[in-house]
Amino acid sequence: MTFELALHGAVVLLCAGLTAGVIWRDRHSFVHQAFGVGMAVLAAEAAITALGVETRSPTERLVAERLRLLATSLLPWAWLRFSLAFGRADYREFLRRWRPVLYTSLLLPSVLALLVGPHVFAGIIQPAPGRWLVALGWAGYLFHLVFLTGAVLILANLERTLRASTGSMRWFIKYMVLGVGGLFAARIYTSSQVLLFRSVDTDLHVMDSAALLVAASLMAASLLRSRLRAADVYVSQSVLYNSMTALLVGVYLLVVGVLSKAVVLFGGIQSLPLVTFVVFVGLVGLAGLLLSDRLRAAVRGFVARNFRRPHYDYRKEWMAFTRATTTLIDTKALCAAVAARVSETLRVPSVTVWLLEEGQSAGGVVLGGSTIYSDAEAASWGGRYGPMLAGVLRERPGPLDLHELPGGEPAGLPRAVDTRYALALTAAGEDLGFMVLGGRPGEPLTIEDLDLLKTLSDQAAGSILGLNLSGRLLKGKEMEAFQNLSAFFVHDLKNLASKLSLTLQNLPTHYDDPEFRRDLLATIQRSVAKIDDMCIRLSPLSRTLELQRISGDLSQMVGEAMAGLDGSLKAEVVQELRPTGPVVMDTEQMQKVVLNLVLNANDAVREGGRIRVATGEADRWVYFSVTDDGCGMSREFIARSLFKPFRTTKDHGLGIGLFHSKTIVEAHRGRIEVESEEGNGTTFRVLLPVAGNEQRKRAAGPIAADEQRVPDSLPRERHGEGKAQPRRSASDSARRRID
Repeated sequence: MTFELALHGAVVLLCAGLTAGVIWRDRHSFVHQAFGVGMAVLAAEAAITALGVETRSPTERLVAERLRLLATSLLPWAWLRFSLAFGRADYREFLRRWRPVLYTSLLLPSVLALLVGPHVFAGIIQPAPGRWLVALGWAGYLFHLVFLTGAVLILANLERTLRASTGSMRWFIKYMVLGVGGLFAARIYTSSQVLLFRSVDTDLHVMDSAALLVAASLMAASLLRSRLRAADVYVSQSVLYNSMTALLVGVYLLVVGVLSKAVVLFGGIQSLPLVTFVVFVGLVGLAGLLLSDRLRAAVRGFVARNFRRPHYDYRKEWMAFTRATTTLIDTKALCAAVAARVSETLRVPSVTVWLLEEGQSAGGVVLGGSTIYSDAEAASWGGRYGPMLAGVLRERPGPLDLHELPGGEPAGLPRAVDTRYALALTAAGEDLGFMVLGGRPGEPLTIEDLDLLKTLSDQAAGSILGLNLSGRLLKGKEMEAFQNLSAFFVHDLKNLASKLSLTLQNLPTHYDDPEFRRDLLATIQRSVAKIDDMCIRLSPLSRTLELQRISGDLSQMVGEAMAGLDGSLKAEVVQELRPTGPVVMDTEQMQKVVLNLVLNANDAVREGGRIRVATGEADRWVYFSVTDDGCGMSREFIARSLFKPFRTTKDHGLGIGLFHSKTIVEAHRGRIEVESEEGNGTTFRVLLPVAGNEQRKRAAGPIAADEQRVPDSLPRERHGEGKAQPRRSASDSARRRID
């Protein structure tokens, strides 16, 4: 048995086996029936070819070639039916539309093959043992031209099916498309050779059988994968539009035609079949590359970025995104704004931002913001699919089309409208979370859409990281403040404990001395009072300020506060309390402000110093001021440390009094001004809106309230030798206005 006969026999057995297996598996399926018919025709063609191998006379060989031609005439019709039905949910509509083409592909080749006389085969010669050249008549030439056209239509249909498939469906049908497509690509090559030389070279039958053997193996692999199961692929009715098959076949035939003309002019007819084969293999390889998802995506991206007019006004989109996100200081509010902005920009209804839990980059996720999910739905989705999707995006940050992943979507991820696209949110090498988008109604996202999505997500990730770092910094500051507070508190307690310890050490020796016992009792009382005072001074830091507002008189409030200090101050106090308009305030809290300022002034002055307390009204504001002629404060301290807790110029202070005072004044929608010079005294001025202005400002909101500037006509206080101090500009660091 020769190699050629063994090859044809193996093809017959493989094709017959596939036919029987498919029909036995599901004889009621149209796709199975179409595939079975096509394989049966191929098996018959291979069997006739095997019988022709043993022929010796030209007449017998012509009979074998005519019988083979009759079997070949059924191939375009049989496989065109299969290509229209395979992998398509709406194949009946395609069969209906293609009915005239199907009838033509069946009748025209059959009629041409049945013609008698020299119309099909014009003659036959045997250039070498076992090799025959059969010259074609006009009918034989037209037959191969029709056959080549049918092969192109089959490839075009399979190409459209493959293009329309996604994800796991493409994985199931890929080998079947490659098998059938490779078979008819080889037939296009052999038919082009027949048309080029106007004769059938029986050596081409060997190539047909070899190609069929490989193609049938790929088909068998596809059957083991998918069993020709029903699919939900919807293909455009426009088959040849934008078809890579038509382009490649056209290029191939053009190149072969040019080569044949060149051979006629320059000679070298013997090398023409080899050259055309190399061209064909090159084009098949190009087709394989163009079927690569990554290459196609790269080409589309290159074309979209460099040869198409941008769909978006990026300056406008960037400004809109910036306006929507830059003023937000809460992470969840930022994520919600990002989801809403992405949804509006890309016209995708479903956008969700998921954040990785702190310290669990490989663990759970929490909802950042969403256009579709409630908190309850988000908890269910995030718990089931969040870690799995986070793991996928850690390897491929995206943007990813989850329907296009090799092997389909991640196991367990629902193929739903809310999980079409995903991309990781990463900034400074830190995984922060990921964004999930649903499909866009009517069309998928383009390369330009995905590029814009990537840009917006990178900006969002940077903003989220900034807020996270700010939160960590704030926690660190809080811990630092707690540590400082603890240090101060423990230091004072240690001093008190030392005093009490020394006293207790002397107690056994001097217990019978009445004067010692009186001193002991006084020491204990002073220590308890000191502890109570420390607790009172620290308490404003640990509770929320609650105001009990009533309408009152500012001068009366200041006078009552000063009355409680009679005789307890070392400095001379001068009060200039002028009548003022009514003010809405918490009298008790404002008296604390007065006491803090006056006591601070008393600590700042030397023996014989002077403190001036005054009230007044100007331009819808009432105010009171406390002026001393003490040591004053430096410009640097005013600019960087004033009104901050634990920052003080006193030797035994905690820096909490002014911080507390500022908090109270701001709660009344007021302001504190300070003017100070080192060695020349300090003035604190507290401004509060009068009752009518306060009501107007509440209705207008905080922005309108801030527009009520402090009037320039307030009377100046005097320092030191009684010289009037000029009013400093807002830019002067020696004067600070707290808004």
